[in-house]
Amino acid sequence: MVDVSGISDEAMSRIRATTKPYTVVVLRPGPNRHSEGADAIIFEHGRRNMALRAQGTMAIVLPVGGDADISGIGVFDRSLDEVREIIDGDPGVEAGVFVYDLYESRGFPGDALP
Repeated sequence: MVDVSGISDEAMSRIRATTKPYTVVVLRPGPNRHSEGADAIIFEHGRRNMALRAQGTMAIVLPVGGDADISGIGVFDRSLDEVREIIDGDPGVEAGVFVYDLYESRGFPGDALP
């Protein structure tokens, strides 16, 4: 059980006021995911993601493995329209290796993965 006793209503109000908008991308396998050459395209997709991360455009890159119907998740600190433009230019999306969904979200600045 999680002890929430230390988080008052006032603390919740202060914390919630610090959120900022993000756009979340959920990548899914596309119709060409298992086509010849897909692995090379996925490698270039990954290289592009690392460049977006290094530039500070994509805050979090989460490849998803296993048998999930999700290939990856990305968190951007850009608007929905900006992210759509970025993702539409992704080599995996252009080749039909991936399809995607976009979601407007809110997050807490300073959150980080351990």
